[in-house]
Formats: sequence, C-alpha cells, structure tokens
Amino acid sequence: MLLQIKIFNMKQKIINILQEIRPEFDFAQDINFIEEGMLDSFDIISLVTTLDENFSISIDGMDILPENFATIESIKNLLIKNGVKQ
Repeated sequence: MLLQIKIFNMKQKIINILQEIRPEFDFAQDINFIEEGMLDSFDIISLVTTLDENFSISIDGMDILPENFATIESIKNLLIKNGVKQ
C-alpha cells in the first residue's frame, strides 16, 4: 500500500510540474504530449530543470530525448532511471 501511495505521489507531482509549465493542457490524460503538441523543446528543457530541482537529481544529457517526456509513464521511468526512489 505504501508503494502505491509513493507511485501515485510521484505521478501527481509530475502532473503538477507539467501543469505549472503549460497550464492550458490536461496532463492527466493518457496521450503522447509531444505528438499532441502539448510540449515543445523549450518546455522539455524547463521540465528537465524543474524535475532536477524537485526530485534532487541530475538528468543525464543523453536522456534528454522527446520519447522520455512523451507520457507520465515515460517521465516516471526516466526519474527512476536517474535515481528517484519509487
């Protein structure tokens, strides 16, 4: 149960960060944010900076690829890969 709460908290935190960057979109949807035009390259750079600050990590430059920011799940997986504990 505790793991479920942490996963939900990570997901909600990601959604909140995305909504701060682009408040006009609903990031709770299960769609590809890049393909739908919800995030552009500038947004991704802002997102990387904000994720680094909020999760106390440093996302590797090799990981800054559009597919790693396309969905909540891909962002969550990127965070885990870069050391965020579930």
